[in-house]
Amino acid sequence: MKILVKAKPSSKVNSIEKLSENEFLVSVKEPATGGKANRAVIDALADYFKISKNRINILVGQTTKNKIIEIN
Repeated sequence: MKILVKAKPSSKVNSIEKLSENEFLVSVKEPATGGKANRAVIDALADYFKISKNRINILVGQTTKNKIIEIN
């Protein structure tokens, strides 16, 4: 399954908002430096979908806020 994610780093709280069937807004506390926000997005999605973190891959958007993420 592929989903579209808009990451919002350096937020006050961690949260996930479902915008449509395959679109999510993921807010994380970590800053967008050194891949910290990407790891936090993966952690948040793993908790949301109740799956292991290694089942989530960022296909597109390693350095941007808009990402395409594959969930195996």
